[in-house]
Amino acid sequence: MNIISSAKRQIILDTETTGMNQSSGPIYLGHRIIEIGCVEVVNRKLTGRHYHEYINPLQPIDEEAIEVHGITNEFVADKPKFHQIAQSFIEFIDGAEIVAHNANFDVSFMDHEFSMLQPIGPKTAEICQILDSLAIAKYLHPGQKNNLDALCKRYGIDNSRRDLHGALLDAEILADVYLIMTGGQTKFNLSSEKAGQEGGGINRLPKDRAKLKVISASADELTRHEERLDLVAKSGQCIWRG
Repeated sequence: MNIISSAKRQIILDTETTGMNQSSGPIYLGHRIIEIGCVEVVNRKLTGRHYHEYINPLQPIDEEAIEVHGITNEFVADKPKFHQIAQSFIEFIDGAEIVAHNANFDVSFMDHEFSMLQPIGPKTAEICQILDSLAIAKYLHPGQKNNLDALCKRYGIDNSRRDLHGALLDAEILADVYLIMTGGQTKFNLSSEKAGQEGGGINRLPKDRAKLKVISASADELTRHEERLDLVAKSGQCIWRG
């Protein structure tokens, strides 16, 4: 499996919903999206651009779902309907590669919402590439837990703010997980957003840490080092001496 995407622009995406019916089909019938969170990555660097909306689903939210994400019926009562935000959402993701954890779940809900637009909207796959970060995690870590919390622990990513699921927060965390999981450091940032941590979610040593002990070479060790360089110099240029 090739875990490195060739896409220049990626949208790390997560959704929250009114609930989830167990269904044998690709769409989780009867439930709708109530929150969309996206962060933009261009050339494997976080750009700072994001898309975030809460949505009135025009139907009750399951109690089990509220326990997971904390979004209540009262909270979304005055939020826009999906058809009111659909165009701005489509414009944000159009032409990009969507990265989602268990992407089939999110994409199925998105397709279901698009299908209810008037006129009917596009299938997600018609305007975006789709990449499942869960499939990558399972490939890299077979037989292990690969949910977002487990991956944060595995890669040393701070998810202490994640008491409840939230689409934008989860998308931000997934961006760190995905970039580290598929290639290491997310970005170079010499001024951390938080003490001891890179803005991209990478832990750094604190500035007030104890100084490292420096052990200097002895006179005998220096002599033997020079003798070794003499041997190297006999066979050609010794780059260590310029």
